[in-house]
Order: sequence, then structure tokens, then C-alpha cells
Amino acid sequence: MNDTITQLKSEISKHIIGHSEMIDAIIIGLLSQGHVLLEGLPGLAKTKAVNSLAQTIGLDFKRIQFTADLLPSDILGAEIYNPKTEAFQLKKGAVFTHLLLCDEINRASAKVQSALLEVMQERQVTIGEQSFKVEEPFFVLATQNPIDEEGTYALPQAQLDRFMLKVIVGYNSELEEFEIAKKSASDAFEPIEQILNKERLQVMQKEVKDVYIDDALTTYIVKLVFATREPKKYNLPTLKKSIAYGASPRATIDLLKAVKASAYIRGKKEVSPIDIALCVKNVLRHRIVLSYEAQSEDVDIDDIIDTIMQTIEMD
Repeated sequence: MNDTITQLKSEISKHIIGHSEMIDAIIIGLLSQGHVLLEGLPGLAKTKAVNSLAQTIGLDFKRIQFTADLLPSDILGAEIYNPKTEAFQLKKGAVFTHLLLCDEINRASAKVQSALLEVMQERQVTIGEQSFKVEEPFFVLATQNPIDEEGTYALPQAQLDRFMLKVIVGYNSELEEFEIAKKSASDAFEPIEQILNKERLQVMQKEVKDVYIDDALTTYIVKLVFATREPKKYNLPTLKKSIAYGASPRATIDLLKAVKASAYIRGKKEVSPIDIALCVKNVLRHRIVLSYEAQSEDVDIDDIIDTIMQTIEMD
């Protein structure tokens, strides 16, 4: 494994016990310049993981607590009239940063959520009649709670599609929770040290792009995505009634980027099938729209992805 990646994980793990898949996913998103959505019950260290990452990379970091009364201008900024100069002045919002944490993103209205669409895709913000580029690197990490329904708004599909990865965060093991409780009670968490800076991160992002992937694996990735759209064509007729809409072309692009980053953090110079297996659920689960029938029967999207993976063979 890359020494820097080992150090990065080690520093994050000072405050985050367990949750290795979440930590890997966050690092994959960071290295492949893709946004990450973390979904899990309260108290599972989702926000703490993002805070820990921010301390290790030494980039500008801002946090927005999404609430029902939040306005788009609170995120993007606004033009404010200055009576002394008789002119409008730009007041930049929280989005002008390197690392943006959108905490409990589903607690804000769709109007506020949509304020992020442009900056997540195009790395720019339009305020009034002017557009402003955000400084690279720019990385959005969002959290949401899957069980609260009152006062929440489901993310629109266009918003979900802009997240490279959606990670389901589960409970810790008994031993991990024992360690968490013991350290929390005595405040024994070690301080996190900075491992990366902006320049080193950008070098690593370039190295990830240079990771080799064989055309056969790229073809396999395309087939996996197309199987969500045309299941009958790929000998998956039983999935036709469960899937209303398959994954978008962004899924293919993001899966290709994610598997390169996965290989990189494992210390490999080329992508292998194991990288696809490690990344496919995080990339596809939020991009497959279930049919009404499947929703009524509580069909699990991860089970659908498992079925596709078991059926589609690599040439």
C-alpha cells in the first residue's frame, strides 16, 4: 500500500474506530475528485470522519448544517448592497472552499439542495449575472439519516447522480464499540496530524488517473451499467419489473474513476476485478430507481447489484 495512504488512514483511525469501508470510500472520492454521500443512523461517526479527513489534508474546510429554513444564498452567497459605495458587493457563501461538508443534507428543501447542482458538476457558482469558479480541489461530502421522515426531503435523482459514491454506514462491532466508549469516556483520542497538502494531493490525483485499466475491464464496467437499463438483454428478465430506471452514463464514468482510485490505495498500478467488486455497489446503489412494485415489496438495491454481478461475466 502507498505509504501516504497508510499514514492517511492511520491518522483518520485515531478518531474513527472501525468503518474501514467508509474511510476507503472517502479517500477514493477525494483522490478521484468525486463527491461522496454517507447514509447511516445517528451517532455512527459520519460527520466526525469528514472532520478527521479535513485535519489530515490541510485544505480549507467548511460545514453547513442543513435545516428546513436554510436558503440557497446561505450556501452560494449573494450580492449585498453597500449604501456607502452605492454598489453591490459579493458575499461568498460556504461553497467557496476545498472541502464542503453538507450535514444532514436531506433536511433542507429541494430548492436548497438544487443550489449545489451547478458547483458539484461544473465547479462554478452563478450569483446574479456572474459566474465564479471554485478553487480546486473541490470535494463535497454529505451525510443523511435514513430513518427520519418528518422534516426531510428526499434528494432528487439529478442531485444523487452527482455523487460518485453512496456509502451505507453500519454499526461497529462489539469490540470496536468497547474501544470507542473507553476512549470517549477518558477523552483519550490522539490529536490528528496533517499528512497531505494541496500540492501533494493534486500529484496523487494525477497518479490515480494514470493507473492502468485493461479494455476488457472497461467493457465489463459498461456491461454492468447497461444491465441496469436493459436487464432482458443481459439474461436478467426477472429484474425488468424491479427497475424503473437504470444507472446514468455518469455511473460508467464514476465507476471507471473509482476502480482506479481503489487500485491506487491498495498499492496497485493497474485495476483488477476485485476493484470493481469493491466499488460497484457504492457507485450504482443511488443511481438505480426501483419500480413502484419493487418499492412496495421492499426490494433491496444491493441485492439487485449482486444478481447483476453474478450473472454478467467478463469476456
